[in-house]
Amino acid sequence: MSKYALTVTCQSTRGIVAGIANYLADNGCNISDSAQFDSLETGNFFMRVSFNSETGGDLDTLRENFIETAAKFGMSYQFHDESERMKVVIMVSRFGHCLNDLLYRWRIGALPIDIVAVISNHMDYQKVVVNHDIPFHCIKVTKQNKPEAEAAIMRVVEETDAELIVLARYMQILSDEMCQKMSGKIINIHHSFLPSFKGANPYKQAFERGVKLIGATSHYVTADLDEGPIIEQDIVRITHAQSPEDYVSLGRDVESQVLARAIHAHIHRRVFLNGDKTVVFPASPGSYASERMG
Repeated sequence: MSKYALTVTCQSTRGIVAGIANYLADNGCNISDSAQFDSLETGNFFMRVSFNSETGGDLDTLRENFIETAAKFGMSYQFHDESERMKVVIMVSRFGHCLNDLLYRWRIGALPIDIVAVISNHMDYQKVVVNHDIPFHCIKVTKQNKPEAEAAIMRVVEETDAELIVLARYMQILSDEMCQKMSGKIINIHHSFLPSFKGANPYKQAFERGVKLIGATSHYVTADLDEGPIIEQDIVRITHAQSPEDYVSLGRDVESQVLARAIHAHIHRRVFLNGDKTVVFPASPGSYASERMG
């Protein structure tokens, strides 16, 4: 049996869930997992349904036949083949903990994506990436060549048909134009001390202030620096006995885990934009176990 997912966004109204369930049943499909959310704040309705096509119906037919139901409720919707892996470009600078973590999870199958390229503004991780048989692109970025560098980055994205860019501690600010062009398709990771402890050595600043919690935030990138819709966050507790080096080590661990979980949610179409926030549906039982190994 083919396993598919349907994602739906529309204005909240009566009968949406019944309409979707009846449509799938009438077309020989069996729902295996379903999640929905009705936002009282925005008036939007969000739903994600996993289902099997017991009659072997293909996605094109399901999409075409769904037009009438979608029109009735004014739905924005997409059908997805859950066996297809999303193509991802990873971008990194000189902190490699998130890159190495993603490569490991990808290699053992815990993160089911196709890494089609790694882009960096430095050469530090060329050997690591090439040893994984992944194309590596070093694109230097300066104040003078920033437009040309971003054009080169976008050529890699377009030539590989990448659907997602992951900033795995990529330390260059993207232009407003690129953020808008790839809206909802760029995920970033950073520590959660912002807006405090800005600039260099945030963990040293946190140590000097006696911070007791270290956290990380993963979010979609927008033109507002580090203020995009949040996908995933986590924290780790620390004590007075730990050194600045411990802060950095623990920070790297939580950053790696949070970024991986955010990507996992995005590639399985569990994240929906709801104004300046997100709706993130939990993974179905069993599908997320390997991702929590960190």
